[in-house]
Amino acid sequence: MITRREAALRLDIPLEMARRHDIPNRMSEAEFAEIETNPPAWLVQSRANRTGKRPVWAQLTCTVCGFTEAARPKKWWPAFTYLTCDWHAADELPPAADGMYRSEVDGIGSRFVGIVDEKP
Repeated sequence: MITRREAALRLDIPLEMARRHDIPNRMSEAEFAEIETNPPAWLVQSRANRTGKRPVWAQLTCTVCGFTEAARPKKWWPAFTYLTCDWHAADELPPAADGMYRSEVDGIGSRFVGIVDEKP
């Protein structure tokens, strides 16, 4: 059995779209394979409308411990140098390169802090 969230990830659609088009909370692999093999019109249209500029899902991975989660990327996310779980200390990351300014962005996914190294 797979969850609605897993189905959305595998179909590369937003969770809201899966909910709106009545993807069940849990479905069998056979049911999922049927959707993949014979996609409904709304899924065909969604895939045709993709511009490729922004991914539907992003895989977030902690630089320190390797914890991963899939999240919907936000328009305001900068290009992160590192991602770390919010409980790791700053000294667990490699230091910023000479002449680079380091800033932190809270609220990435469910538990991440984004680290951005940039020139001042």
